[in-house]
Amino acid sequence: MEALFPNGIARYLVGGLFIGAGVAFIYLATGIKAGASTFLESTLSYVSNLGRLNQTDYLESRDWRLVFTLGIVGGAAVYALFVRGGTWTTDVQPWRLFVGGILVGVGTRLGKGCTSGHGVCGVGSVSRTSIVNVATFMLVAIVTAQVVQALGVMP
Repeated sequence: MEALFPNGIARYLVGGLFIGAGVAFIYLATGIKAGASTFLESTLSYVSNLGRLNQTDYLESRDWRLVFTLGIVGGAAVYALFVRGGTWTTDVQPWRLFVGGILVGVGTRLGKGCTSGHGVCGVGSVSRTSIVNVATFMLVAIVTAQVVQALGVMP
């Protein structure tokens, strides 16, 4: 077990409890499943006239969704500044992060949601669609990681 969690399991347990509590709070307070891609889309309604981004439910809830989105970005910034001492936390080249981000965005649209919406909220509510999507996400990720490793691609 130590090989899987060299820094102990407590940080993962606490993180999971925070994620679960946050998702439950948002759902109980608003009736909305807390998927990050939908939250980002609603935030983009401030600067875009695209119909998909300006749905009524997005417009009615975009203020608190903006706070949620800023919390995700802000949390990462706080971690980078105070835990990592302001250093970049990956050895992956910036262009690869950019390309990966584009691919994740396309996959999010194709899958009609992201891993937080399907994986945390959808699986938690026993949605068949979400269970299939999460299984697909995991299968593609595992195969991709194995292919990349076999090709000898390094960060």
